[in-house]
Amino acid sequence: MTRVFSGIQPTGHLTLGNYLGAMRRWAEVDQHRADSLFCVVDLHALTMDHDPARVRRLSRQTATLLLAAGLDPEVCTVFLQSHVDEQTRLSYLLECVATDGEMRRMIQYKEKAAKERERGGSVRLSLLTYPVLMAADILAYGTDEVPVGEDQAQHVELTRDLAVRFNQRYGQAFVVPRATLPQVAARVMNLQDPTRKMGKSDDSGAGVVYLLDEPDVVRKKVLRAVTDSGRDVVYDRAERPGLANLLDVLAACTGGNPQSLADVYDSYGSLKKDTAEAVVEVLRPVQARHRELCADPAYVEGVLRDGAEKARALARPTVDTAYRAIGLLPPVAEPSLSAVR
Repeated sequence: MTRVFSGIQPTGHLTLGNYLGAMRRWAEVDQHRADSLFCVVDLHALTMDHDPARVRRLSRQTATLLLAAGLDPEVCTVFLQSHVDEQTRLSYLLECVATDGEMRRMIQYKEKAAKERERGGSVRLSLLTYPVLMAADILAYGTDEVPVGEDQAQHVELTRDLAVRFNQRYGQAFVVPRATLPQVAARVMNLQDPTRKMGKSDDSGAGVVYLLDEPDVVRKKVLRAVTDSGRDVVYDRAERPGLANLLDVLAACTGGNPQSLADVYDSYGSLKKDTAEAVVEVLRPVQARHRELCADPAYVEGVLRDGAEKARALARPTVDTAYRAIGLLPPVAEPSLSAVR
């Protein structure tokens, strides 16, 4: 069975973009078509300045929302990255085959490092090397497919390069994964700046619909969404990005087609109103399930414990193989009681 790995960082509150762009597909499609692992990659959240208590809180919230979105621990594996030591064990080995030049060419490193310098902060080494940890996340489990957006495709290509290079130098240890760009995935942009994605790390929440926003807050944000000059409702990403974003969101929530939906409306106001109500209805079952799970924290903890145990069992043989292949001696086993006697 095809093995799929997907990860999500607990760097902010999850958004409508996370749900429509990835989480809903994970729940409705990926967990049923493949042997799927879904990981809250909490170690990646440490690459920038952070509040430890907030990382812990968001890690739990992210895991809970993955379950609320429909991931079924009886069907797939849900776990926290930091609970599986094999991934960090493998990360150092991959650093030993990666190059400094490869790391510095990563687009996200360039962008995040530039922002950190602009605000007077120092750039952590982990920000440079975290694509290698991401590669370890993927390779540890013999992953075949990594469903990603275009912004993460470069990291999967690096993972492929590292796997091929390791296999060629030291012997076959890794499955070489492939990135899969979803055929149908909503591209949700910021409601106040429709030229950029709706991100969970956004400094301002005015253009971001969070999964746990109250219905009235959702309505207010959508009704205040930036639109474009002109009065006619047309779908044109290049010339009318604000309008196109609303049509994309409405189409994703209702199962419609954005171009066809544009023909239905003759005013921005009616489009915004219908989009707001559609978003509220899409989020309603997720929020209800989230409340149920929050009332039963022991269940969530059990899911994460069992998920980590399963993930460790899957990863250990691959990581042990890589350790032997690269030239490291295996640990010396403790003598058995019978041998001592």
